[in-house]
Amino acid sequence: MQNVVNTNEKKRSFLNYINVFRGLAILLIVMGHSMQIGADKSLLHILWCEIVCGGTALFIFISGFLFQHLSGKFEYKNHLSKKWTNVIIPYLITAIPGLLFCFYMPSVYKNSFDGMNILAQIPVLLSIGRVHNTPAWFIPMIILFFLCSFLLLKLERKGILYKLLPVLFLITIFLQRGEIEYEQMLNLSYLERYLAYVKYIILGFIHFFSLYVFGMFCSKNKNIIDKFYEKRAPLWVLTLFFAGLDIYLSYKNIYSNYTVSKTFVTMLLLGYLKHYDGFILSHNKTNKTLDFIAKYSFGIFFIHWYWIFIYNQITGLQGVIPVDNIETLPMVLITVFIRFLAVTGLSILTLWGLKNFILKINPKANTRMFLGV
Repeated sequence: MQNVVNTNEKKRSFLNYINVFRGLAILLIVMGHSMQIGADKSLLHILWCEIVCGGTALFIFISGFLFQHLSGKFEYKNHLSKKWTNVIIPYLITAIPGLLFCFYMPSVYKNSFDGMNILAQIPVLLSIGRVHNTPAWFIPMIILFFLCSFLLLKLERKGILYKLLPVLFLITIFLQRGEIEYEQMLNLSYLERYLAYVKYIILGFIHFFSLYVFGMFCSKNKNIIDKFYEKRAPLWVLTLFFAGLDIYLSYKNIYSNYTVSKTFVTMLLLGYLKHYDGFILSHNKTNKTLDFIAKYSFGIFFIHWYWIFIYNQITGLQGVIPVDNIETLPMVLITVFIRFLAVTGLSILTLWGLKNFILKINPKANTRMFLGV
């Protein structure tokens, strides 16, 4: 009887449309990192970034959603223990290639802390993420959410947390994430560089706080997702309006914030996925493919940047592909799309190979602890 109850609880806890959302979110993140085009500050670059960048907002939303969804038996110490096993340990293990790139190809890989003792570099790089693995700044930031998880649930249960959402969204709108690039670090001391990265992480935490809480809110009130589909027309209008406004303000060098439009994209995507969940489930091959990507999503997040770097070194491509004139645009789009497919495919193949290698050595091994998969 106990096994039946546990099985039913697992079935109830699994939401296919959320699983699919997670897979699509990681694809958008890889697109944002592998498909950028146009000269910096150009209208084309800004327009294209508005389309493919900002996937972090979706990833943070889903983190908040799943945290609340699985919080029924929350126990703080146990929660932190699971996050250590399933997030931090695989982060530390998958950091190895990035650390090696930093140590042996510091100028090419743009290691901001080149020149420091290697043993001193390791804790510095791991604590900020962004240098050895650019997307991995997300990990020290999400750790802040793990640490305040008990407070979030306490505020939720007191009926306070979701009342703060209007203020939190205003913070997201007016507090930009900021930029931090290798070239900006060169004239700073090592301490100033480190503090600049720490500031970037803290700003990201504050900027994205609303998305995490909004994810919790949608999890707590799942019926609201049906409203997203019902109100899809005005949501499309708001998405396009805020995207257009951001493009204009970015081009005028006044303001840039991809998160606002991606918040509405999140609502639309959730609404459509939940509405068509039965349709997706009825198409077994499609659902299995999306489920496979979702299961590999965290692993893809951990290693895709390495494959972007390797791919660019082999092909001689720049991270952001220039567009000389409108005639070359189609070929540039094809080039970055091929890079996106290659990076995604190589990341999945690497994870699949390593996972099966580990399981051959130890069939009972928890591969998620090593690879995030």
